[in-house]
Amino acid sequence: MRTILAIAPHPDDEMLGCGGTLLRHIAEGDAVHWLIVTAMHEQHGYGHNTIQRRAGQITQVCKTTGFTACHELGLPTTRLDTLPMSDIVTALGGVVNTVQPDTLYIPYAGDIHTDHGIVATAAKACSKWFRYPSVRCIYGYETPSETDFSLPPQGPGMPVQRYVDISTYLEKKLEILTLYENELDDFPFPRSRDAVIALAKTRGAAAGCQAAEAFQVLKEIV
Repeated sequence: MRTILAIAPHPDDEMLGCGGTLLRHIAEGDAVHWLIVTAMHEQHGYGHNTIQRRAGQITQVCKTTGFTACHELGLPTTRLDTLPMSDIVTALGGVVNTVQPDTLYIPYAGDIHTDHGIVATAAKACSKWFRYPSVRCIYGYETPSETDFSLPPQGPGMPVQRYVDISTYLEKKLEILTLYENELDDFPFPRSRDAVIALAKTRGAAAGCQAAEAFQVLKEIV
């Protein structure tokens, strides 16, 4: 059994970027942990009802997906650039040391959203074998509306070295995404059912299967 840690800057990034792959890991008997880096706070302009609705979504997603555990750092959303990087690395590294994962899934460092790039940089700090010896593989995932809008020199798009066949898990991924009802919209919005299917089919066509998710290989010890 493998131990997986999926790192999401915001709730929904994990399902958009690697949800099918995580569902496959779970179906194959792996322990899959979900780490949410940021949270909404009233002092930053988010209403109480909005915060409560997000908490309910997280609970539903965790239960429906079958995650082993959900870990929340609670750092301020859209404001990670106001925090010292060392504090973010320490917080993230603490979860890595607790979970002892062999595999990390992290956002692509070139994503247009500042939070994504900062989380990716902090997660890469956990590649040092002498500090985090359990980590043997790190894969970057692409997030619709963030990765596809990145600009040179980091984009557009993410370099792809790995595909995972999610043909059996695409429908459940789509079902779970609907739990994030306030994050989805109609096509051509990039976080729409049609857009998610189109990306899965495009990656599947490249990999020779009905649907796939694509990853950048950042570290892989075999």
